[in-house]
Amino acid sequence: MNRRMLTKDDEATAGDEVEVRREDQDKINKFSRLHQRELGFQEALKSKNKEKEELDDVTMELELADEDEKVPYKIGDAFFHIPLSQAQEMLAESTSRIEEEVSELEDKIGSTKEEMQQLKVELYARFGRSINLET
Repeated sequence: MNRRMLTKDDEATAGDEVEVRREDQDKINKFSRLHQRELGFQEALKSKNKEKEELDDVTMELELADEDEKVPYKIGDAFFHIPLSQAQEMLAESTSRIEEEVSELEDKIGSTKEEMQQLKVELYARFGRSINLET
């Protein structure tokens, strides 16, 4: 443990405990909920990006396949043998859907971060160094 002497400024501010009002506690709780929501969005984004990467890999593999052969395509829990052109169309649709979902998640993360930043400004203005909101 690192111990040190308090400076004159620290001594002066040590007695200046700021009372936590109900509205302050509500803001702190909201910040916490937003942070948890952001973590969930980031986890979902990571999953969607991985899924998109896998779809891109499959698309590259299908470009090398023979056009006359049927390829297995997973729908739900079952695999169906479909023509290559149909599989490529379905992959393109899946990729565009995933890209839209990634874009939506990025927008949600951005708006959540903006809201968290606003709460940080308000709470740091009220409590100064007495509160730690770094995530």
